[in-house]
Amino acid sequence: MTRYQILRDDGIRDGIAGQVFASYGAAHAVLERYYADLCCSDDREYYRIEAVDEEPGGASKVEHDG
Repeated sequence: MTRYQILRDDGIRDGIAGQVFASYGAAHAVLERYYADLCCSDDREYYRIEAVDEEPGGASKVEHDG
């Protein structure tokens, strides 16, 4: 089963980064609310959503683009 994790581009974990969701849409909704609260600010953090596949035995692996 594929799940989706929010990650910060600088690799730091915070209140948003590290959260895992059952769907891409749920993760996207969190980021949409975060960015909607900001107005033309250079102080914002940059996030991305990555797929996390469950491996046998309950382990997870994060897929990276490229």
